[in-house]
Amino acid sequence: MKKIIYLVALVCINMTAQNKFITKTGVINFEASVPSFEEVAAKNNSVTAIINTENGEFAALALVKGFRFKNALMEEHFNENYAESDQFPKATFKGKIDNFDLKKDTSTYNIEGSLTFHGKTKVLKDLAVTINIKENTIIMNGKFVAKASDFDIDIPKIVSNKIAEDVMVSFEFELNKK
Repeated sequence: MKKIIYLVALVCINMTAQNKFITKTGVINFEASVPSFEEVAAKNNSVTAIINTENGEFAALALVKGFRFKNALMEEHFNENYAESDQFPKATFKGKIDNFDLKKDTSTYNIEGSLTFHGKTKVLKDLAVTINIKENTIIMNGKFVAKASDFDIDIPKIVSNKIAEDVMVSFEFELNKK
C-alpha cells in the first residue's frame, strides 16, 4: 500500500512539474543614458524566472545588487542613492501571458503584470514578449520603458541632465523544464 501511495505521489509531482519551466540565469539589462554623457547602463545575469505553461503565469525575481555597471562608482551610487538596495533588495515581476500556447514554435504575446522596484509597484499592460520554444527550452525576451519617477527614484538636479528619466529595460530568459 505504501508503494502505491508513493508511486501516485511521485506521478502527481512529476505531472505538476512538467507544466513549469525555470531559470536562475536570466538576464535583465537597463539603460538610462543621455547622449554626450557617460553611459548609464547595467546588466544582471542571475535573474530567477518561472513560467507555468498550463495557464501562462510568469514571475521573475532579480536581486538589485546583482546589477553590474562598467563603472564601479556608478554601481555604488546606484545601490546606495537610487535603488537603496539595502532597504529594497529585490525587484519582482508577476504577470500572465495572454493566450500562451506551448504548441507554437515562435510567437509574440502580450503580458500584463506588476513590476515592483524600490518598494513601489507599477502595473505594466500590453508588454510584447517574443517566445521561442525548442524541445525542453522556452526562450523569452522583450523590452519596455520604465520611468524612474514611477518608482519614487529621485534624480538629483546636479546629475539630472546626465541620467534619462525614461529607463529602457530589456530581458532574456532561457527557461528549462523543471
